[in-house]
Amino acid sequence: MPYYAIVSAVRGLVAAHADGVSFVEPKDGARVSNPVHLKFAVEGMKVAPAGNMTPGTGYHHLLIDAQALPNGEVVPANNHSIHYGKGQTETDVMLPPGNHTLTMQFADGAHRSYGPEMSQTIKVHVK
Repeated sequence: MPYYAIVSAVRGLVAAHADGVSFVEPKDGARVSNPVHLKFAVEGMKVAPAGNMTPGTGYHHLLIDAQALPNGEVVPANNHSIHYGKGQTETDVMLPPGNHTLTMQFADGAHRSYGPEMSQTIKVHVK
């Protein structure tokens, strides 16, 4: 295989595995029923419980009908922001019927957002 083909293949692999968070389930645009089952993942960092301030760690936050937060902003604690401070990567939530925007935001042990780069937003329709 020519050198340029190998370099191109490696670049493609790196791009396919970029750092960030993702929804494993549901997929963007999914039609779902209550309870809505969510699975989430992170690449490039490790999941740790709230309060753990080890560099390169954090935990997931679900923002319901909200967008990603700027880097360093504290993730609020309210009905539209669920903290998974025990390091959970799977949960069930109840949502009103209709269209919803779900944003998975990764933040450090002090609830400070890692910014839009460590978030993913999807849309779902709850039956």
